[in-house]
Amino acid sequence: MPFPGRSLPREQWTRTRVPLGAKGAPFDWVVAFGRVAPRVLDLGCGNGRYLVASALVRRDLDHLGVELVPPAVKLGSLRMGQRGLTNCKLAWGDASEFVLERCPAASVAEVHLYHPQPYYDAGKVARRQLTPAILAAIHRVLVPDGLFVFQTDNPAFAAYARAVVPSLFTFTERTEPWLDAPAGRTLREITARKLGLAIVRAEARRLDLDPDEVARRVATLPEPVFDANRPAFAAGAGGARKRQPHRGATRGPARGDDAGPRAPHGPHGPHGPHGRRGGAGRGPDRGPGGLPGGGSSGRPRNPP
Repeated sequence: MPFPGRSLPREQWTRTRVPLGAKGAPFDWVVAFGRVAPRVLDLGCGNGRYLVASALVRRDLDHLGVELVPPAVKLGSLRMGQRGLTNCKLAWGDASEFVLERCPAASVAEVHLYHPQPYYDAGKVARRQLTPAILAAIHRVLVPDGLFVFQTDNPAFAAYARAVVPSLFTFTERTEPWLDAPAGRTLREITARKLGLAIVRAEARRLDLDPDEVARRVATLPEPVFDANRPAFAAGAGGARKRQPHRGATRGPARGDDAGPRAPHGPHGPHGPHGRRGGAGRGPDRGPGGLPGGGSSGRPRNPP
């Protein structure tokens, strides 16, 4: 699937990598982008396929992706720069830590989370990227009526999102593909559809709740300790392999969303196969049938 946009002459390329700054220090959006504009945050953006497509048509919005996998960061920032984008940046780091500790309150118009890694190993469920604490952080960083976009092809993760997100957001599922990307916003989505997997796409609007009410509601929400057993593939779809029984073993690293080279796992592991990319989207572990993943939500180890 062709990457969005086209490469411009080299003299029109732009710099698209930005540092997250000191740990715990608020991220300075104005310094990063050089202006004040509505902002889009992609948690675990992989190589930025969705961000680039959005930034090309929504020049009035600033787009930031946070991604842990170094090869995805390198490739994503290159493709953003080759398209001459000044409203699209990519940062290397832990997307969960960013939204929990660095992103200022009421600073973002949209938060996107595509195919977060479900983690099949029971010992790794704490790494799942949608938790009550992260949901509260997303609510905190969004402006009033801000948009939270969630997508997965893991039925158990979808059920969990349906159970917890409505506590702080409206939750509206889309029955049709995205109008801006009918084939899919991410490589994970594109590949999963070819394999016959059902995609759950949801748009959630921030409810107007004060911090005390948010804390009260979050305290009642369950942690994501569901069994994310691998879904069966549609018979014969794209040559997909049949479902294999899960023995608690973890899968090895795999390519991210168009990510190219393989990347090592961080201490928190990748966020990706069922994790398009994760990092927040969007190269992480392989998903069912060796599907490419996306981003990573683990702790950074060595910068790219």
